[in-house]
Amino acid sequence: MYDEAELLEAKRQIDSTVHKIQEVVKTFEAKEQPERYKSQLTLAKRRLKAFGIATQLIDDQLARK
Repeated sequence: MYDEAELLEAKRQIDSTVHKIQEVVKTFEAKEQPERYKSQLTLAKRRLKAFGIATQLIDDQLARK
């Protein structure tokens, strides 16, 4: 499957992307009319959830090695 180095790099990349998406969410929520950005916020939050699942799966795989 994937070796430990590949899993760690994937996790590092996910963590970086998660951080960026979290900043986007903060920015949209701080806007004067955040409801105008509802679809973008929904998409960003769904992506955060998906990346959270991916990170957990990577952690599970790393724990088996």
